[in-house]
Amino acid sequence: MIELPEVYVLAEQINRTIVGKTVKTVIANAVPHGFAQFSGDPSRYPELLEGKKILGASPDTGTMDIWDCNVEVICGDMLLSLSTPMKYLEPEEKLPKSHQLLLVFEDGSRMCCTVQMWGSMLCVPYSDNLPRRQQGPNPLTDGFNEIYFDMMWSREKPTLSIKGLLATQKRIPGLGNGVLQDILFRAGIHPKRKLQSIGEEEKARLYQSIKATLKEMRDCGGRDTEKDLFNRPGGYRTILSAKTIKHPCTRCGGTLVRESYLGGNIYYCPVCQRERENRG
Repeated sequence: MIELPEVYVLAEQINRTIVGKTVKTVIANAVPHGFAQFSGDPSRYPELLEGKKILGASPDTGTMDIWDCNVEVICGDMLLSLSTPMKYLEPEEKLPKSHQLLLVFEDGSRMCCTVQMWGSMLCVPYSDNLPRRQQGPNPLTDGFNEIYFDMMWSREKPTLSIKGLLATQKRIPGLGNGVLQDILFRAGIHPKRKLQSIGEEEKARLYQSIKATLKEMRDCGGRDTEKDLFNRPGGYRTILSAKTIKHPCTRCGGTLVRESYLGGNIYYCPVCQRERENRG
């Protein structure tokens, strides 16, 4: 699964690199993966995609799949909706050992998708009237404003944790456990804090952190924990991640903490992000 900053980066790179190429060969589900989702039988992907020209790509947060953040690639009269890491390879470059979708173009270059944890590679007829899931606005658009954020917040139980609000149930498209860590650090909020413990000033700071952190991640070419279309790490240097856990906190110099919570690891500084509200 990829998150919002990388979706933007991959779509832009596909537009610069692959648009105009014609698909010669398609191999789907070469290495079966228990958490890879296809639309229908992947053995039909060759007949659906071969001979089709790549017309464009865009970041999307509303496709009809079970994930919530995808790169949409228009292939002639078909649409590929991809929520997996992707790689572009020149003819002389070696393919990765494992891939779940491979497109070989007429010039010998290739693009492959490899599922990490889980992901979807849907192939459906392209239409301007595709059914879309009902979900919240993309946090990098004007639709995700303070009024919407307050409304989303007010619908939830006061005992819900802030990680539960932001990174579960797909309330905010493309905001997953990966990008969550720096958003909360920059807002100074512990991921286990309950909504009822967060005051209006903190909530406003959190909203601004969501907007600013995601924008910076996108503008820097994605996070340094993820790879772009050319297998290069992004230019955004994560503050809290597996890459930084052994280093001291960049703000106070203290020891960072990693623990499991709500189905994934959380990272935080126990000094800069107190689990209980600091009332002085």
